[in-house]
Amino acid sequence: MTEDKISVAVIIGSTRRGRFGPVVANWYAAELGGRDDVDVDIIDLAEAKLPETIGDFHEEPEAPVTELAPRMAAADAFVVVTPEYNHSYPASLKTAIDAYLDEWKAKPVALISYGGMAGGVRAAEHLRQVFPEVHATTIRNTLSFHNCYDLFDDEGQPTDPETATAAKGMTDQLLWWARALRTARTQETYDF
Repeated sequence: MTEDKISVAVIIGSTRRGRFGPVVANWYAAELGGRDDVDVDIIDLAEAKLPETIGDFHEEPEAPVTELAPRMAAADAFVVVTPEYNHSYPASLKTAIDAYLDEWKAKPVALISYGGMAGGVRAAEHLRQVFPEVHATTIRNTLSFHNCYDLFDDEGQPTDPETATAAKGMTDQLLWWARALRTARTQETYDF
């Protein structure tokens, strides 16, 4: 990561076999990778293998938690790619949120949801209630893919040309917040 670039962690929130999340996340990461002001890190929670049980505040975290922590801390911003499971987001994503605190603090989060008819929007709305508790802020603009399997071609590219325009708008907003909050964190410690 170079100092002037914004480091964005794209988190694949589902760990379910046969999941569609990597298609969406890889497409979006490629969109980000085309910019010269961004460094991208894809964090796949299926590969991170965070434990289902999180230790007490006074316990040393398990190895998968401590191994992922530097990547989370290095991020200036996050993009969470989530499906909708039973009107909410997956347990694996909740575990990832709950396993960290300082790594999320005073950083922006963009939400990309996908699913059937609802497109994962209920999962995204639930996440808007959770992220403030770890002192992260969700940005306004989102992407949602309704009936997602019909919206990407065999190469993992969106079939609607307007998708790239919407992604750029969300990214521009995320990077504005990332720059503003990174500047604020360097000027004054966020210690709340």
